[in-house]
Amino acid sequence: MASSDKNYHMTPEEFRQFGRAVIDWIADYYEKVESYPVLSQVKPGDVRKTLPENPPEKGESVDKMLKDVEQFLMPGITHWQSPNFFAYFPANASGPAILGDLLSSGLAVQGMIWATSPACTELETLVLDWLVEMLDLPRKFKSDSTGGGVIQDTASSASLCAVLAARERTSNFQVNAKGGNGKLVAYTSTQGHSSIEKAVKIAGIGKDNLRLIEVDEKFALQPAALEARIKEDLKNGLTPFFVCATVGTTSSHALDPLKEIGEICQRYQLWLHVDAAMAGTAALCPEFRFIHQGLEYADSYCFNPHKWMFTNFDCDCFYVADRNILIKTLSVLPEYLKNKATESGAVIDYRDWHIPMGRRFRSLKPWFVIRHYGIEGLQYLIRKHVQMAQNFKQWVEADPRFEIVAPVPLNLICFRHKGGDKFNEKLLEKLNNSGELYLSHTKLNDQYVIRMCIAQTHTEERHVRTAWQKIQQTATALENE
Repeated sequence: MASSDKNYHMTPEEFRQFGRAVIDWIADYYEKVESYPVLSQVKPGDVRKTLPENPPEKGESVDKMLKDVEQFLMPGITHWQSPNFFAYFPANASGPAILGDLLSSGLAVQGMIWATSPACTELETLVLDWLVEMLDLPRKFKSDSTGGGVIQDTASSASLCAVLAARERTSNFQVNAKGGNGKLVAYTSTQGHSSIEKAVKIAGIGKDNLRLIEVDEKFALQPAALEARIKEDLKNGLTPFFVCATVGTTSSHALDPLKEIGEICQRYQLWLHVDAAMAGTAALCPEFRFIHQGLEYADSYCFNPHKWMFTNFDCDCFYVADRNILIKTLSVLPEYLKNKATESGAVIDYRDWHIPMGRRFRSLKPWFVIRHYGIEGLQYLIRKHVQMAQNFKQWVEADPRFEIVAPVPLNLICFRHKGGDKFNEKLLEKLNNSGELYLSHTKLNDQYVIRMCIAQTHTEERHVRTAWQKIQQTATALENE
């Protein structure tokens, strides 16, 4: 560089200075997150109109950027890390996960193949094997068997990979170039995640060839209805190939009967994918492993540490019983990626295990989390959340104005005021607009239902009790209007 050239890069010393400032900002945020309205109160377009329309001509300081974050962006943040966040399912974070993510960003490796960073691949394999043991998953999902695990971004991507692998296995890898043949049929319950519909559309199967199977009074898939539909499709010359069973459905946390579904899949040679995105973390505790009964029948399985295992988004653990099917489905080897390690067959190239070629060093996040909390600490927190949910359920049952509308096996409570759908809609709106808590809703048996999920990293008993008191007080005010 000529002496007159300006160095536009951030120097190591500047990085240290501003890095400390950002870490301090994040630490301060966690100390005061409870003071913010949980649900952002801005209207559409409010954030955009506070920001400059054009990019800066000259560089600006990190101090100014942080001030703008505080002034212009924070009003538009819904605080998923608030202990009063009870909506949807959580995307919870923790200090060790954030530090692991920071290290991943700092190393900035592109771990598409083993050779591009051996540690990125081998740590991921280790962590995925650890989790097989920690959750007591079938041994076929470990890397020293026929299967193995990989970190995907989300359960949606895991579902897509499972559909693609199932499609190729069923067609003997004859439809890879053109997608579905119009005869392949997939199945999930009416309560299955929307990602299954998206997956069959992307895979060329088509929405019309996705069967939504009826559920029972607990909102779990009915095996008899599944088998009847499979028989009907076979009779009509179609080819059933894929079933997604859910462990902890989004609406109600229903647990599909894996053993009965697995036996049907085995009988008709269908691929069984088990989606345990939220609930799977509960299996860290031996007393909650009933959720996985029958998992030995599964061809693939996934759960999300970024939902309930204190590992910030994105981190989905996806397992297959036969990795060769998945690799054969997704592998493409251009000349520029050929290398001796790959040719030796002694290494894993995770680019062949998911849709994108590129991949971050995501395993640092769960590695930091597991090593910081230990199995004991993780089990303690999961049990605490489940106990708080069971307490909340009892409080709801003790108030004659409210009712529980679905079983509460773990940490999601579906409840409603007996005043009807419109009343519950108004109740939820007023609660969320208060900024004191955030809940979401669903529909079960065509009724408007309020969902309360207790799984945020820093939620304590006092937050749950205060939330219930706010719900009761707001309901009383609406009743008196």
